[in-house]
Order: sequence, then C-alpha cells, then structure tokens
Amino acid sequence: MITFAGIMRKIRTIEMKRLTIDEYREAEKLPLIVVLDDVRSMYNIGSVFRTSDAFRVEAVYLCGICQTPPSTEIHKTALGAEESVSWRYFKTALEAVEELKNTGYTVLSVEQVEHSTKLQTFVPQGDRKYAVVLGNEVKGVHQEVVDASDGCLEIPQLGTKHSMNVSVTAGIIIYKFAESLIL
Repeated sequence: MITFAGIMRKIRTIEMKRLTIDEYREAEKLPLIVVLDDVRSMYNIGSVFRTSDAFRVEAVYLCGICQTPPSTEIHKTALGAEESVSWRYFKTALEAVEELKNTGYTVLSVEQVEHSTKLQTFVPQGDRKYAVVLGNEVKGVHQEVVDASDGCLEIPQLGTKHSMNVSVTAGIIIYKFAESLIL
C-alpha cells in the first residue's frame, strides 16, 4: 500500500531542469535506434519522437511512406522532440536494417511471429547496440524486414484486438530498454 504524507504539489516545468536541445544532443544516449517501417500517421511519428526524447534514444529512422520533419502534424505530438532527437530517412526499412546490421546493431522487429521473444522475458545486454523496427498501423513490419532481423519481440496481449497503436507499442518497447539499461 502506498501512503502519502502531506499535500502533493505538481512540479513546475522550470523546476524540472530539463536539458536544452544542445545539451540533449551532447548527452549520452540509450543505445537504441527506433526504425519506423511505413508508419502512415504523422501523429504517431510525432509521438515516437516525443517518447524517444524522454528516454534519450539515439535516433529515429523514418522509412518508406513515413513523413519527415519539418511537419506541422508531426510537431503537434512531438512538441519539438523532432528537433532534439536525431533522425534519418531511408527509402525502405530493409535498407535501414541492412545498414544497422553492418554497423554492429542487433535488430529486433516488434511483431507477432512464430518463435518470437515475449517482451517480459527479454533482457537487453549492456554491451550491445540495438535497433527496434515498428511497423505500419495496419500491415505491421514487412516480412522481408522480419526475415532480415536478428529476432522479434512480442508484447503479449490479453484482449480481443491483435495489435496496439504503434506509438503505444514504441513507448512500451523503449521503456523496456531504458529500464534495463539506464534507469
């Protein structure tokens, strides 16, 4: 049971002592790159940027039909995180995955596949760099990207739907890495 002594006062923004964009760019990053494979909603893209900023993700890779900053729609949910978080664009997610693997990243697609690793059993290793691929809101991660990945993570679900919103999934996955590696 959690008990509270006294009144709980919300902390004012100025008291939070957040990093400036320049300080953020120089700060140590979570060894994680988030790859978005044909994510169509700019609001979802913006949300991924904002969550990536919160946990100092190394970069966001935008692939295929993903729109790129500057964008009013991305900014509405990113709230400026598209300026702090590094990003790159690739014509396809497969191109991004191939480059990541060639530069020493362990690439994990977040998808429901045979022999997936359930998220609750996955333990990121501190001596590795990771990339996670999140797919299109309807079709998920392209099969050729799944095939090129080193493995797949799956978030177990108990309800009637077979998937969650991509930005919600990103938050869960990014938090798992942050909790294991830096928090």
